[in-house]
Order: sequence, then structure tokens, then C-alpha cells
Amino acid sequence: MGSSSTNPSSETLLKVGVVGFGPFAQFLSRTILKQGHLVTATSRSDHSRLCSELGITFYREMDQFCNANNDVILLCPSILSLSSVMQSLPSNRLEKGTLFVDVLSVKEHPRDLLLNVLPEECDVLCTHPMFGPESGKDGWNGLPLVFDKVRIRNESLCMNFLSIFEKEGCRMVEMSCTEHDKLAARSQFLTHTIGRILSEMKIESTLMDTKGFQTLLQLRDNTMKDSLDLYCGLFKHNKFAKQELENLEGAFHSLKLKLQETQDAK
Repeated sequence: MGSSSTNPSSETLLKVGVVGFGPFAQFLSRTILKQGHLVTATSRSDHSRLCSELGITFYREMDQFCNANNDVILLCPSILSLSSVMQSLPSNRLEKGTLFVDVLSVKEHPRDLLLNVLPEECDVLCTHPMFGPESGKDGWNGLPLVFDKVRIRNESLCMNFLSIFEKEGCRMVEMSCTEHDKLAARSQFLTHTIGRILSEMKIESTLMDTKGFQTLLQLRDNTMKDSLDLYCGLFKHNKFAKQELENLEGAFHSLKLKLQETQDAK
């Protein structure tokens, strides 16, 4: 594990390596840096200029990144690309005792993949910050961080990393990856589905919008800020999502029947 410094409060500073330096990773990295931790990054796209501005060491080659002696490797790729990212990691170059943390919106998929691919000596922490650059732009206080200590031998390192979110005031929610996916299928996936349905319908603001309709427009706009890849990943890699989609179809059909019955009533 990489050598660490100590801040005035005697808490150990971490060297956090970020894999996949898209908007969400950049959002998290700014707070990690603000707390005094060191950050390195690697990504398929060249983010060397931004990283230089932020004070982050950027590596184009995965081998160099793995040799950077990171305490924590924070996985921030898309759901659909996690498998290929993990296959590109030279496992023989990983430091023993490295803590791997994912921040994907599904949890069973990364849990199973990391346990299967990583050496036994690597710890695994699955997390899902239930916020992003928009909802967390004014701070993280009160926003939930869901986590599951899947395989943790170095409890101190794990708690040190989780303290990043605690210090920002996050509501820490520990639950299993399976329970997360079950709940997320009904909340996150269903929300994204409704938002994309509204987008497909091409609804627009009118001169007589109700507050409820404005809420629907906001839901559509917020949903469409996320990529189609994210939505497809929520469906493909959450085994509970298919059932929620069927539940939605069933509820829609049931409502149509009730309307039809009303129309046909004499």
C-alpha cells in the first residue's frame, strides 16, 4: 500500500486512483482533493489538461497507473464498460491490500465482477452516491451514500475512505448489494423510465402549465441529462429492473381498461 501523510487531526491522507475520469469522477475528485487527499487518474479519453489544472497526476497507460502506489482505486466507468475496464487492469501489478471502490448505480454486477477478477489480497467496497454534479452542487449534506463492505480486511483504510463522505455530511446507508438493486429498480430505474417515456412523447411547456405538469417537465429534463448508456446499464445489470418494467406495463394496461370500462358504461 502507498505511503500516506498525516494531517493535523492525525487522520491518514489517502492516495486515490480514479479509473474513468468523466463528469461524475471529476465531481467526486474535487471533494477528495479539497479534503487534502492525493488523486491520480486514468481514462480512455485524454484528461491530462484538466487534471493538471486540478493538481491530479494523469496516466495514459494503465500499467503506469497501477504502479502509482494508490491506497484506493476508485472505479468510475459506465456500467456497460466496467467489465472491459477490469480486464484491462494488469492484476499482477496491483499492490497487495489495495482497496477497490466502485460508484456504479447497480451493485450486484460490480460486486460479482470485482470478486471474480481481483486478487484475494485486494479489498472490495461497493458504493453508490445517490447524488451527482447537479443535486450535489451545493454540498453533500444529508444526501445518501449507500455502501456494502463486500470484502474488507483493512477496516481502517475502508473507514478512512468512507469518512470522505461522512465529513461532507452524507447520510451513510449500509445495505447489501442485492437489497440496493431491489430498491433502485423501483426508484432510480422507474424514474429514468418515466422520464424517457415523457421525452419520447415530446411533451412541451404550455401557457397553462399546472405545477404537476412542470414537475413532469423537470423530471424529463433531469433524466435526459444522463446518457442512454446509463439507462441501458440500469436495465441490463439489475435483475430486478425487468420486473419493474413489466409492473409498469401492467399498471398502464390496467388503467386503460378502467378508462375503457368508464367509457362503455351506460
